[in-house]
Amino acid sequence: MNTPFQHITVLLHEAVDALNIRPDGVYVDGTFGRGGHSRLILSKLGEAGRLIVFDKDPQAIEVANELAKSDKRVNVVHNGFAHFQAALNELAVDKVDGALFDLGISSPQIDDGSRGFSFRFDAPLDMRMDTTRGQSAAQWLAIADEQEIHEVIKNYGEERFSRQIARAIIAQRQERPITTTHQLAQITAQVVRTRERGQDPATRTFQAIRIFINRELDEVAEVLPQVVSRLNVGGRLAVIAFHSLEDRIVKQFIRTHSTHAPLPKWAAVREADLPKPPLLAIGKAIKPSEQEIAYNPRARSAVLRVAERTEGHFQAA
Repeated sequence: MNTPFQHITVLLHEAVDALNIRPDGVYVDGTFGRGGHSRLILSKLGEAGRLIVFDKDPQAIEVANELAKSDKRVNVVHNGFAHFQAALNELAVDKVDGALFDLGISSPQIDDGSRGFSFRFDAPLDMRMDTTRGQSAAQWLAIADEQEIHEVIKNYGEERFSRQIARAIIAQRQERPITTTHQLAQITAQVVRTRERGQDPATRTFQAIRIFINRELDEVAEVLPQVVSRLNVGGRLAVIAFHSLEDRIVKQFIRTHSTHAPLPKWAAVREADLPKPPLLAIGKAIKPSEQEIAYNPRARSAVLRVAERTEGHFQAA
């Protein structure tokens, strides 16, 4: 499928190198996008290797299916990565040797005004990554009460004026439905009295509603324990986050499962004698170079975290 919307893969070599790929291994790209990471993974796999790719977006799945037609090592899953375990079960895959997740929204989704993700275009207010299922942003705004709208914008957008925005949305929809991106952007602009330098007043509200509609934070929290339970010993988990909220989930998960809680001074056991944690954090968080940011400004907030599966027992909560 040809697309006019360009996607520049962020932290391409850093993320794929972090997987420490074995030529005969089984790997997962949990966010295929336009396949930048996947193609580099495939270049490092031998004939016995296997790559399983996930994506919600029908346009991304079209690209993935084209890749799978030309490369039999690829399996395509049209679903969110929160269905990780179920998809592996359907594919009769017990364990994998690595999983990579490039979280958030892709450049083609932002740049395609018809998708309703961006306030830069006047378009139907959709915001679904998977346009074949689920509730659109317009449908949710038509039925949500003021408190729910306020909480979503506050919690997922960290917007100081969330209460006022929610109130304005309720007042506006009593006059006419809020069905376009420009309507929502105009409502927000009238309420947000101060703005960050270089940032549109609608930025945080659009971000918050997108995260909520697509369950982005919930899915990150759901997939991490699924991955750890299916990683082979020595297998790697690599996650690129672009937002502090999703990065916090990843950071805390890796920290929790790669360290022991501090022992009290009176404990009769040494920390060295405790069971081994199921994860080993690999290095420090990796961020894009100045050169990458100059070439692709959208990479500036990216953070890559990596962990390796150990022999330690893992018990999902």
